[in-house]
Amino acid sequence: MRVLEGARILVTRSPDRAAPLLAALRETGAEPLLLPLIDFERARDLHSLEVAFDALGAGAYSWLVISSATTVQALEELARERGTTLSRWLPGSLQVATIGPATQHELESRGIAVDLAPSRLQSGVGLLDIWPRGQGSVFLPQADIADSRLADGLEALGASVQAVTAYHTVDYPADPARSFAPARSVAPGGDADPPSGPPSANGPGTAVLSPAEAKAELAAGRLHAVVAASPSAARRIHAGLSPLGDCRFVAIGRSTAAEAELLGLTVAAVAEEPTASGLVSAVIRALAPEHSTPSPPAPETHEKDRP
Repeated sequence: MRVLEGARILVTRSPDRAAPLLAALRETGAEPLLLPLIDFERARDLHSLEVAFDALGAGAYSWLVISSATTVQALEELARERGTTLSRWLPGSLQVATIGPATQHELESRGIAVDLAPSRLQSGVGLLDIWPRGQGSVFLPQADIADSRLADGLEALGASVQAVTAYHTVDYPADPARSFAPARSVAPGGDADPPSGPPSANGPGTAVLSPAEAKAELAAGRLHAVVAASPSAARRIHAGLSPLGDCRFVAIGRSTAAEAELLGLTVAAVAEEPTASGLVSAVIRALAPEHSTPSPPAPETHEKDRP
């Protein structure tokens, strides 16, 4: 059923990361448009990252905790510089934990088994809920703007945590000299920053707007919803596009919704799962609630802030 027929949805992701969501929106009859807001660059303090990565390969950690597919990309690049792959670099005794389905897919597609991942609340809080107490040393590579609650929570549960910046979140586009090579695989859904196929995977006719063009579309009332995948995207939407007028704000996760509300943006719907299908369901709740299925009661907890 094409329940969003004619709706124009602004997706604030870069072309190489939006394919699954664009395809899912088109299946509902919606017209997605792209407004790339954030991109990713290599860590500026490569020495700290490389020292920790070498210690990882030498067996210094009990756990590797990865909260985004971009982190996988950063670590794979380090392994490639050492003439190997990430799956071969990781010691056999190491256990791997992650958060969202796209990151888990990215790891497993590289031959890396995931030992621990939350199924109910796919966030840092969800991982803390199932973390086995006192689990040795943890390597936690993450974005420069990652919330500290995951590292703090792991330490409170008895782990010794080495948190290191693996990449920087920047305004789109990234400096070509510091950007990562295009991701090689297509994730089934989408975490805060899932990999995707090449831009052509977005399908024909997907308009990529500049901030000024998106602002003009908003002013003319030609956008029905805007999708934010992270708190940093919410901040950029507020800075560059508000007021949104009648355009509905749809968030991935409660941390993105909380950031939007803190900025004064009205949140029309929150995706219950960080996947393309979860996001489309949220857009339907925002624009066509009569066609949406009832959502389960929200857990009394808050998602870890993602970049």
